[in-house]
Amino acid sequence: MNSFTIFPAIDLRGGQVVRLTQGDPTRQQTYSSDPAMVAQSMLEQGTKWLHVINLDGAFGDSSSQNLQTLTRIVAQVRHKNACIQFGGGLHTMEQVDRIFSQGVTRAILGSMAARQPEVVRDLVQKYGAERIAVSLDGQNKEVMIAGWQEASGIGVFDLAAQLKTMGLKWLVYTDIARDGMQSGSDFETTVALARETGLNVIASGGVSTTSEVELLKRQGVTGAIIGKALYEGTVKLPDLLEIGQEEQSKPC
Repeated sequence: MNSFTIFPAIDLRGGQVVRLTQGDPTRQQTYSSDPAMVAQSMLEQGTKWLHVINLDGAFGDSSSQNLQTLTRIVAQVRHKNACIQFGGGLHTMEQVDRIFSQGVTRAILGSMAARQPEVVRDLVQKYGAERIAVSLDGQNKEVMIAGWQEASGIGVFDLAAQLKTMGLKWLVYTDIARDGMQSGSDFETTVALARETGLNVIASGGVSTTSEVELLKRQGVTGAIIGKALYEGTVKLPDLLEIGQEEQSKPC
């Protein structure tokens, strides 16, 4: 059976931990004003990875508040010999360089990968395939960009295949309609992406039960991002980590 990683999510907006429903910035629920404390709690429960997203950056806000918050989260992660994958508003090579200098393990590219896929190749060549991921956020299997607000006109499978030829190894797939709904991921598309592309696909959007996570693992998916289900208490992080126990035991 393939290795599998649980990625508890910390979405940052205005320096706070929030969750959006279906990516809608007007449908926000705030869970904490202390992201570093949230990170510490997740790390103390045993996770070796955090999935941190700068929502302000994704929506085009270039303020540095969430990047300052990232620095405090990195301090917690280093103490626990864990890792961060970070995305949201990464539009240039310089921005990727900056977050790596802050201590991020893996950068997640979004709109940039759809608009300038050749940049993915350049970053993979510069940093290695383990340090670069692309997040494909789908609506009716079309890639959405600019914080999920604009249609790209590119199919999810087409872009994934193109990025694979550029050396990409890690892919996050989110069905926007399911994000924050706790109704289950787009299981069929997620599994098909993993099988058809051979990429390490991480499921995102609506994942909310241990049984779904176990099934994703059995079907060849490489990991799952868990957000609202954790904050609402629908599922417990230690229970999820048991499913990916082998992978979770490996330090970054």
